[in-house]
Amino acid sequence: MLGAMLTMGSAWAAKEETLIAHDNYGYYGLEPEIVTNYLSPRKRLGFVRVSVELMLKDADTIEMVEHHAPLIRATIVEILGQQPEEKIKSLSGREEIRRDCFETVNALLTQEVGQPLVANLLFTRYLYD
Repeated sequence: MLGAMLTMGSAWAAKEETLIAHDNYGYYGLEPEIVTNYLSPRKRLGFVRVSVELMLKDADTIEMVEHHAPLIRATIVEILGQQPEEKIKSLSGREEIRRDCFETVNALLTQEVGQPLVANLLFTRYLYD
């Protein structure tokens, strides 16, 4: 019984190691942080400051993503600038904005390079006033 457990355990470990070896995720941070105004019903201007990290499906595509970084940045600035204050300041609104940015960035990359390159889009810093 112990031999069977060891054999199964080593087979499972080899399978896990194989899975890990195939994961080739990479990260690309948009620098500098994105700072833009958002729609505010008050007379005062509101702003949002966001640090964005792109989790790439394949680390080998970093150069393609870097080449299209200005387009990605402009798209995120546009999306943030169109949001109402309530959405900017709520947790659920922030998640909706993040999802919208993710989907739009992948759609743009599909249009530009023929495939979606981003596995996830993360807001690592999110400040507003």
